[in-house]
Amino acid sequence: MALWALQQYECEGLVCKNPTSQPGSPQGRMAPWWLRFLVPFLEVQPSESTRHRVAVAAPCCGSAALGQVGMTTLTHRGWRGDKRAEPEEDVAADKELPDDDSDNSKAPRLTLMEEVLLLGLQDKEGYPSFWNDCLSPGLRGGILIELALRGRIHLEPLTARKKRLLDRKVLLKSAAPTGDVLLDETLRHIKAAESIETVQTWIELLTGETWNPFKLQYQLRNVREHVAKGLVEKGILTTGKQSFLLFDMTTHPVCDTTEKQRLLRKLQSSLLERWTGDVRRMERRLLALLVLAHTSDVLEKALGGLEDTQYELAMSRAKDVLEADTELEAAQGRGTEVIWAVLAALSRA
Repeated sequence: MALWALQQYECEGLVCKNPTSQPGSPQGRMAPWWLRFLVPFLEVQPSESTRHRVAVAAPCCGSAALGQVGMTTLTHRGWRGDKRAEPEEDVAADKELPDDDSDNSKAPRLTLMEEVLLLGLQDKEGYPSFWNDCLSPGLRGGILIELALRGRIHLEPLTARKKRLLDRKVLLKSAAPTGDVLLDETLRHIKAAESIETVQTWIELLTGETWNPFKLQYQLRNVREHVAKGLVEKGILTTGKQSFLLFDMTTHPVCDTTEKQRLLRKLQSSLLERWTGDVRRMERRLLALLVLAHTSDVLEKALGGLEDTQYELAMSRAKDVLEADTELEAAQGRGTEVIWAVLAALSRA
């Protein structure tokens, strides 16, 4: 109300002209005392024209200090109202994408390492094939991809000097703990490292395949046991023992085949019924699972239950993805740089 009344006057000094006065009427009169008293306390967000009128009308209050207080109050309130919202950070590439699987929404959440090991385990025997020597580096690559999908690490930006994917270093983005033993230990290694390394170097260090004795401290030991223990805690595996003449080996047979069948269906359907035809449209965790299953040498076993025609079609589509140009896909695919770097590193090994 006070602001509406104030807009009826254009104040000049102590006399306020009334623009609505008729010809021949008095050209000016003093602003009402109550209007001059309320000016400094108006709780409004004035427009530019209104703010100018209030600034000019402030001396009418009879006190320079009071006019200054009124101007300051209105200016600050107007600043709060005109304050622009800060741009939201694009964190979509850092967050885990949910699984598009409606078969069992209450299924336990598995890490990429757990999914790869579950695919490689023999159900009854409880251990992977003795001839599979690709599983260990594949699990280490899965650790790096999992950290990237959770927003903990990323590759350094593409520059003119470092165009090749395998030349780009792994940078720490966040050291916040994940709650997973292997992931947190790897984070500590990356944080404490004296020099930044590439994806390929980190896979070698985590696996223990290094000739530098001073870098053996970065090796992750008993990775399979840690991953299997997580699956036991989730009720998917159980613990047993098997005797092999001279020694006993701890085994982890599958006790919940439902979860493994769900995982197999998810991988198989991504190459058959839910095939997008474009690798850039694939969900990131599915792409990572496909890459890790291939580099860990468990992909053929995962697709082995399909009929011949479906198997050939699925392997043909998987081949198209796995033989894609990793440099080009890493540059175009959003948030998938570490996935393609792991594929390039393990394909060269």
